[in-house]
Amino acid sequence: MSEWFRLAADGNITLTLHIQPGAKKTEFAGLHGDALKIRLSAPPVDGKANEALIKFIATTLHLPKAAVNLKSGQTSRRKVLEVSGTTAEAIVRFADA
Repeated sequence: MSEWFRLAADGNITLTLHIQPGAKKTEFAGLHGDALKIRLSAPPVDGKANEALIKFIATTLHLPKAAVNLKSGQTSRRKVLEVSGTTAEAIVRFADA
C-alpha cells in the first residue's frame, strides 16, 4: 500500500496530497515525499484551489463532490482528503493514469 493513502476501518480512504496551485493545467504530478502531488490550474485565492481539488478528485473517481471531504490543510499546500464510496484499487488506478 502507498504512503499517500490509507484505508480506514469504516471503508473511507484518506489521501495525503501536496498541491501546487496556479499551474498551467490540473493534473497528477507523481509523488512528493509521502504525498501525491497534484497541480491545480486554480489560484490559491478565496478557497478556489480547494474547490478545484475536490471537484478534480470527485470527477476523476466518478463520485459526487459530497463524497470528497477536506479534512485538513485548508490554507496549506499539504492537504488531507477523506473519500467515501470508492475502493483502494480505484485510487491507485486514478493516480497512475
